[in-house]
Amino acid sequence: MPKKKSFLSLAFTTLLMLALITPGISAASADQTAKGKPATTAMQSYVDAMQPGWNLGNTLDATGADETSWGNPAVTQELIRKIADQGYKSIRIPVTWDVHIGAAPNYTIEAAYLARVQQVVDWALKEKLYVMINLHHDSWLWISGMEKKHDEVLARYNAAWTQIAAKFKNYSDKLMFESVNEPRFTDGGTTDEAKATQMLTELNKSFHSIVRSSGGNNAERPLVLPSLESSPTQERMDVLYQTITGLKDPNLIATVHYYGFWPFSVNIAGYTKFDADTQNDIIQTFDKVHATFTAKGVPVIVGEYGLLGFDKNTGTIEQGEKLKFFEFLANYLREKRITSMLWDNGQHFGRTTYKWSDPQLFTMMKNSWSTRSATAESDLIYLNKGEEVKDVTVSLNLNGNKLTSLSTTGGKLKKGTDYSLNGDKLTLKAAKLKSLTSSGKLGVNAVLTAGFNKGADWTFNLIVSSKPVLSSTQGTIASFKIPTNFNGDILATMEAVYASGGNAGPQNWTSFKEFAYTFSPSYNTGEISLQENFFKEVNDGEVILKFHFWSGEIVSYKITKSGTTVTGVAQ
Repeated sequence: MPKKKSFLSLAFTTLLMLALITPGISAASADQTAKGKPATTAMQSYVDAMQPGWNLGNTLDATGADETSWGNPAVTQELIRKIADQGYKSIRIPVTWDVHIGAAPNYTIEAAYLARVQQVVDWALKEKLYVMINLHHDSWLWISGMEKKHDEVLARYNAAWTQIAAKFKNYSDKLMFESVNEPRFTDGGTTDEAKATQMLTELNKSFHSIVRSSGGNNAERPLVLPSLESSPTQERMDVLYQTITGLKDPNLIATVHYYGFWPFSVNIAGYTKFDADTQNDIIQTFDKVHATFTAKGVPVIVGEYGLLGFDKNTGTIEQGEKLKFFEFLANYLREKRITSMLWDNGQHFGRTTYKWSDPQLFTMMKNSWSTRSATAESDLIYLNKGEEVKDVTVSLNLNGNKLTSLSTTGGKLKKGTDYSLNGDKLTLKAAKLKSLTSSGKLGVNAVLTAGFNKGADWTFNLIVSSKPVLSSTQGTIASFKIPTNFNGDILATMEAVYASGGNAGPQNWTSFKEFAYTFSPSYNTGEISLQENFFKEVNDGEVILKFHFWSGEIVSYKITKSGTTVTGVAQ
């Protein structure tokens, strides 16, 4: 599952120089490395064939009594069939074994649970999917305590893999094992990076030894090894590369996880847009991943990717900005020949409906498996109610494509009359905009669909709005909702500062608060909720809030906190 990343993102780390030729890599691989191309090994071809991949998240990895304990329904064969029908070639089945492992010294896995895992694996293989299973939340539930309970943790870990390896030893090589998910030892009290690195190396090597000596097809089964915390930082990847090359095994795969540039991924510090910092984080991260592994003959799987804000709400990041992130990331990974597996804990593909909660996002991702799609500077076009309608110009990110049509539900717009295109500048004519908004209603009046010669369509929401109005109210830190007339507008972010000076609320290194964690709009009920998380770190006294909307409007509001009581006054 996603974990919150440090604000000192990968975008700010310095790229390190890597040697072109390292021990354990063939002369052919070294030659390809020198040319900046990934070595085409059997394992690289295997990983290529896995693209694209999908995670069956928050299910068999749930930490309760069974796979439904985190709210998802039990996995069905139909679900696996439907996800394969979407075009996915591989599935990662995270498995948490903790409560299903018996006592020492045998640490026997419950036969029924192991059989259930086997059943889901069988369903996936029947759909011709590549399959990955692992030890998932075991990483923080008990493996993290390895420094203090070294022998006990190692014995339990070894026993688990001995039994899993035996169960699946005769399975085809389309089944792979991942040693452990996001291995970290901080939950167990380890603060020394070197010690954590040492313990992970020990676990990875023990895993490798157990599987390889367990007989059957396990002698050559693809094995997936993670970096510490599955993090793509240079130092941690270097350690993993040393482990992999030291094992001298051609059937090993490196894995890291990626949830984007942290401020953008959770919508904090004013990072509401897919800007240069967010894009550069992708570039710098996967340039390093490629240079460390892929270009040297070690294939890479991004075992999980997405945006951290999705843990709270997929609307934490504005739709168009979200689409640009996924479009760019998918294509950069494809360019670097790195396979990716979407993290889906049930918020993307319906476990019983078998439908995408956001079809537009899926369409963008699906197109990105083979080509680039055009996007634009925004998918929101605002017109102020009561003001004269003028031409509106937006910049397109064509990404090598050509605009072929612009249409609404009423039919195609006429080039030259309704719109013009000059290079990447699309101008929508005032007369057409006036016609499309003639109802005068607040909110979305029309959706314009831009079609291109290839890739996904891009949509523009034509919105009529006026300045939002917030009303005075009272409440408590457990329930404080500001009555809001959004007037067609959409909330982008919120600032909070003390009237006496200084940033208020959590993460007070920035005045811009985290979307959904500290505040959340509800357009259906007409209110903005300030979460208890926000008030827990707000001192008594006056706080000035500034609500930033996507139209560009900024609305100020004052709250006064006194113990558990909160009073809000419109400004």
